[in-house]
Amino acid sequence: MYGKAFAPEYQGALTTLSVNSSLVDVLAAGTERLRAAERAGERREAARSGLAVAEAHRRLGQVADADRAWKASYRAAREAEDDAAMAWALWSGGTLARQRGALALAWRLLGLAAELGERGGDIVVRGYSLAGMAETGRIQGDYTAVGALHEQLLAEARKRGEARHTVWALEGIAQMHRNTGSYDTAYAMFEEAAEIAGRADDRRGHAWALRGLADIVSVRDGDAERALGLLAEAEVTCREMNLSSALAYNHKMRGNVLYRAGRYVEARDTYEQALAEFRAMNEPRGEALSRLGLAKSLAHLGRDLDETAAELAELARTLERIGLRHARQMVARAQAEFGVEVGVGPKEAGTAAAASVEEGR
Repeated sequence: MYGKAFAPEYQGALTTLSVNSSLVDVLAAGTERLRAAERAGERREAARSGLAVAEAHRRLGQVADADRAWKASYRAAREAEDDAAMAWALWSGGTLARQRGALALAWRLLGLAAELGERGGDIVVRGYSLAGMAETGRIQGDYTAVGALHEQLLAEARKRGEARHTVWALEGIAQMHRNTGSYDTAYAMFEEAAEIAGRADDRRGHAWALRGLADIVSVRDGDAERALGLLAEAEVTCREMNLSSALAYNHKMRGNVLYRAGRYVEARDTYEQALAEFRAMNEPRGEALSRLGLAKSLAHLGRDLDETAAELAELARTLERIGLRHARQMVARAQAEFGVEVGVGPKEAGTAAAASVEEGR
């Protein structure tokens, strides 16, 4: 039903690159081809090779370089009057904006990309751009607004037999089910995503699916060792492909698993590792989530309650500013767990913290 996964963002002379190509190799090949196209005055080829350069930089966590590259790709595409290439550049820019926490900008750029993709007759970039909009809404926690779009894109991907896009849609829908407590449904969808990705040789998609499975195994089944094993398997792929962002999220999830198991010292160390990785690539969402896990771990290890309260309050403001509703709810639960909600006094805070039960979410 599904063919081998492919990477439509590798275009022009770079179509021989695989979806599993090391990002370091993609960056080297893309940069070489981009320079050759610029020397030859080939604007359309410069736009398409520049797209690969932008995506390699983005996935390697090199934010400033990625920002310059997608904008240069867009300018070259505009000069070539190539609507589809302009759409791909905007898709890359919108995806980078989401990664940086600029969600309103991400929504605007991805919307423009979808329009240009349709005008240029490129159904793939239109689909990827709509998927980016759906993912932006999902990480904001606006499931009502984007749930139907996820389902629509899943149906379209299944119909066309596009393994990579099917895997993405399954994982997105699974994450929404997980976040609303439908663990069995989420597990089944992550499992299907892992199976399709494995058959299609989509190693990136497979690694993300394993991370989702590990989360469910940990929170639903309380099986920390199995969850850690799944994450270890996914980490091999992340390292081999130089997937910096995916690796950092893998480590953040490892911290979650350890925290739920009551292994707070290990959780603290792992959250600190993930936090450093997210800060190095300027990814505010991952940074905030790592800070939340670290604050909770330190609280269990005896950190002063006032310091915990201040950290959680600052995190709440950060997440409000970014617009991450689900993550903001996670902070509210942490504040309730440790008895540091606004208006709760020191005596009541101490009682609430002593009586709290960790839900591991």
